[in-house]
Amino acid sequence: MNPESGYRGRFAPSPTGPLHFGSLVSALASFLDARAHRGTWLIRIEDVDGPRTVPGAAEEILDTLGRFGMHSAEPPVWQSQRETAYQTAFEQLVADGFVFPCGCTRREIADSLTIGHTRHARHARLAYPGTCRDGLHGKPPRAWRMRVPDGDAAILTFEDRWQGMQTQDLASEVGDFVLKRADGEWAYQLAVVVDDADARITHIVRGADLLDSTARQIYLQRCLDVPTPAYLHVPVVVNEQGEKLSKQTGATALDTGTPLVALMQAAQHLGLHPCATGSIETFYSDATAQWAKRFTSSGR
Repeated sequence: MNPESGYRGRFAPSPTGPLHFGSLVSALASFLDARAHRGTWLIRIEDVDGPRTVPGAAEEILDTLGRFGMHSAEPPVWQSQRETAYQTAFEQLVADGFVFPCGCTRREIADSLTIGHTRHARHARLAYPGTCRDGLHGKPPRAWRMRVPDGDAAILTFEDRWQGMQTQDLASEVGDFVLKRADGEWAYQLAVVVDDADARITHIVRGADLLDSTARQIYLQRCLDVPTPAYLHVPVVVNEQGEKLSKQTGATALDTGTPLVALMQAAQHLGLHPCATGSIETFYSDATAQWAKRFTSSGR
């Protein structure tokens, strides 16, 4: 890889258990995209959600990625060590008038929610109704929320390199979203935006299950005055019941003894068909060339 290309990508696993096949697909896609652009590939451990973090899982994930031939070009970053960065960004948003305290419990929010629909009719969703926008009404603050725009200003559109043009109305589909939770933990949306900006990430390649978070993150990037990376969301892996493959749906740990087998399966999920024989190095050479033909020939 050539850092002078300017491309900086990343894979950001949550250490809630060992790496499974669904995560491997995302890791491989981000790794191939960085190689195809002759860029820099990084690893970030997203352990900002302390209660869900499994001790030792991060080290196991890093070891597994290494056995599959994927190594971070720079020392991995750990979200749990970046409290100061998140606090600084949060204070900037507060000072600029984007953040307000919310005293609602989950039950109170659920009781007052209205159903909105996505513009692409992906599914119905529940949007926070803005209950505490005009004050706490005597309730103590629980969480801190990001105020989203109203009207046409709430509609964000972006081009996804795999999924095509995407549009989301933050007001009707999401509502004011949490930046700091009632338990004091930083929300994923704020942490990932701050991390990507500080790491100078130019391209984000991840699973399509995070597609609905992208508009919120782009809005945060604009409010913090940081660059917006290019996005590519790959199709998620599902189990026999059609559910996203995850630790919660029974995903098993990868077999590190036969990495080439799993890599071939992950490549096929991504629509690639590298040579089935040879070494991991040969696999990556072939898979990178196929990826480059699909995702770099038009300069995307």
